[in-house]
Amino acid sequence: MKEVQFDQNGLIPAVIQDDDTDQVLMVAYMNEETLKETVETGRTVFYSRSRQERWRKGDTSGNIQTVVSIRLDCDGDCLLIRVKQTGSACHTGNKSCFYRRLEEGEWQEKEQEINILSELYQVVLDRMNQPQPGSYTNYLLDAGIDKIAKKVGEECVETILAAKNHEKQEIAAETADLFYHLTVLLAEQGITYQDVFQELRKRR
Repeated sequence: MKEVQFDQNGLIPAVIQDDDTDQVLMVAYMNEETLKETVETGRTVFYSRSRQERWRKGDTSGNIQTVVSIRLDCDGDCLLIRVKQTGSACHTGNKSCFYRRLEEGEWQEKEQEINILSELYQVVLDRMNQPQPGSYTNYLLDAGIDKIAKKVGEECVETILAAKNHEKQEIAAETADLFYHLTVLLAEQGITYQDVFQELRKRR
C-alpha cells in the first residue's frame, strides 16, 4: 500500500458511498491494519480515534457494509469506498450520517422528501432484522404475504375513492398508506426500490 498516504497518526479518512444510490453515507478513519482487513474481507473495518481501537461496521448493529470498490484520490490521502449497505449507516438510525444541513449558522433537519422511500425501505429492513415488540411492520411481516398483499389492495381502493372525492389531503394520506404497505411488500419479496427504478428507466 505504498501509494496510500497515512497522516502523522497513521490514519487516512474514508468516505463511504452507497453503490446503489450514490448517497454519501458516512466518513470514518482507517489505519494500515484496518484498510488491509477491509481489502481482504470485503467488509468495512475502521479505526476509532476516540476509543483508540479497531471496529468493524455492523458487528453490533447488524448494519454491515459490503465493499464494492475502493478508490484513492489524486494525493493518495483520502479513500472513496463504495458499498452495499445493510440497514442504516448512521448510529441515529438514519440511512446516512449526513441528514442535517448547516444554514445561516444553525443546524437544521435536512429535507428528506427525495430519499424518503429509500429511508422507509431501510426502516422495514431494520424491522426484519431486528423485530420490535408492538411494531405494526413486524405484525405485517409475521402475518405473511397474503396479509400484506390484502392491505396493499385495500389501500389501492381507498386511494381511488379519495381521488373520486377530489380531496387532495385525503389523496395524499391514502397514497402515503399505499406507499408504506407497498414498501413492506417489496421488502418481504426481496425487491428493492432500485430494482423498480431500473425497470422504470428501461421503459423510459
